[in-house]
Amino acid sequence: MASGEPLDWIESEMAEDVSIRKNDSGGALEQAKGFWQRFQQYAYEVKTETKRVSWPGKQEIYGTTVMVILTTFLFVSTFGSVTSCFNTPYRTL
Repeated sequence: MASGEPLDWIESEMAEDVSIRKNDSGGALEQAKGFWQRFQQYAYEVKTETKRVSWPGKQEIYGTTVMVILTTFLFVSTFGSVTSCFNTPYRTL
């Protein structure tokens, strides 16, 4: 094995990469068109996936909302009570 073979291989790979980049004449207009096409494809896929979603009914939304509000008040009152208990000795000082 000659001493220059690994470097020759790397140089040939780099030369191929550079030639690909030179032949790629993707200007700003082509890139903008590509972006617009990708965005349209993304929007179409979002639309089709949205149609597949099993949306909750009014009753389920109502029940979940009530449960969240009650749980929030429970946590607020619990943390408020604990905070009040810990702060009471310090207020008397």
